[in-house]
Amino acid sequence: MNFIIFIVIGAIAGWLAGTIMKGGGYGFLVNAILGIIGGVFGGWLFGILGISMGGDFGPFITSVVGAIAILFIAGLFKK
Repeated sequence: MNFIIFIVIGAIAGWLAGTIMKGGGYGFLVNAILGIIGGVFGGWLFGILGISMGGDFGPFITSVVGAIAILFIAGLFKK
Protein backbone atom coordinates (compact mmCIF):
# COMPACT_ATOMS: atom_id res chain seq x y z
CA MET A 1 0.00 0.00 0.00
CA ASN A 2 2.86 2.41 0.76
CA PHE A 3 4.23 1.86 -2.76
CA ILE A 4 0.91 2.94 -4.31
CA ILE A 5 0.83 6.03 -2.10
CA PHE A 6 4.43 6.79 -3.12
CA ILE A 7 3.45 6.55 -6.80
CA VAL A 8 0.38 8.78 -6.35
CA ILE A 9 2.30 11.40 -4.34
CA GLY A 10 5.08 11.39 -6.93
CA ALA A 11 2.63 11.76 -9.80
CA ILE A 12 0.85 14.69 -8.16
CA ALA A 13 4.19 16.26 -7.25
CA GLY A 14 5.35 15.93 -10.86
CA TRP A 15 2.19 17.59 -12.13
CA LEU A 16 2.57 20.42 -9.59
CA ALA A 17 6.25 20.86 -10.44
CA GLY A 18 5.32 21.06 -14.13
CA THR A 19 2.86 23.85 -13.37
CA ILE A 20 5.42 25.68 -11.20
CA MET A 21 8.23 25.46 -13.72
CA LYS A 22 8.21 27.94 -16.58
CA GLY A 23 7.04 26.27 -19.77
CA GLY A 24 4.80 23.69 -18.08
CA GLY A 25 7.21 20.79 -18.19
CA TYR A 26 6.71 17.87 -20.57
CA GLY A 27 3.03 16.98 -20.27
CA PHE A 28 1.15 15.16 -17.55
CA LEU A 29 2.50 11.64 -18.08
CA VAL A 30 6.18 12.59 -18.31
CA ASN A 31 5.80 15.09 -15.45
CA ALA A 32 4.23 12.32 -13.34
CA ILE A 33 7.12 9.97 -14.09
CA LEU A 34 9.63 12.73 -13.36
CA GLY A 35 7.72 13.43 -10.14
CA ILE A 36 8.14 9.84 -9.02
CA ILE A 37 11.85 9.99 -9.83
CA GLY A 38 11.94 13.42 -8.18
CA GLY A 39 10.53 11.97 -4.98
CA VAL A 40 13.46 9.60 -4.75
CA PHE A 41 15.89 12.36 -5.74
CA GLY A 42 14.35 14.78 -3.22
CA GLY A 43 14.66 12.23 -0.43
CA TRP A 44 18.29 11.64 -1.33
CA LEU A 45 19.00 15.37 -1.62
CA PHE A 46 17.30 16.24 1.67
CA GLY A 47 19.21 13.39 3.34
CA ILE A 48 22.54 14.77 2.16
CA LEU A 49 21.58 18.28 3.29
CA GLY A 50 20.41 16.98 6.66
CA ILE A 51 16.84 18.20 6.17
CA SER A 52 14.14 16.07 7.75
CA MET A 53 10.61 16.57 6.45
CA GLY A 54 8.20 14.87 8.82
CA GLY A 55 4.49 15.20 9.25
CA ASP A 56 1.69 14.62 6.83
CA PHE A 57 2.96 16.87 4.04
CA GLY A 58 6.70 16.23 4.41
CA PRO A 59 6.93 13.51 1.77
CA PHE A 60 4.83 15.60 -0.62
CA ILE A 61 7.05 18.67 -0.18
CA THR A 62 10.13 16.50 -0.64
CA SER A 63 8.68 15.06 -3.84
CA VAL A 64 7.75 18.48 -5.24
CA VAL A 65 11.22 19.88 -4.55
CA GLY A 66 12.84 16.81 -6.08
CA ALA A 67 10.55 16.96 -9.12
CA ILE A 68 11.33 20.64 -9.64
CA ALA A 69 15.03 19.83 -9.49
CA ILE A 70 14.62 16.96 -11.97
CA LEU A 71 12.55 19.14 -14.33
CA PHE A 72 15.19 21.86 -14.10
CA ILE A 73 17.97 19.39 -14.92
CA ALA A 74 15.91 17.86 -17.75
CA GLY A 75 15.27 21.37 -19.10
CA LEU A 76 19.02 21.93 -19.35
CA PHE A 77 19.27 18.95 -21.71
CA LYS A 78 16.18 19.96 -23.68
CA LYS A 79 17.79 23.17 -24.98
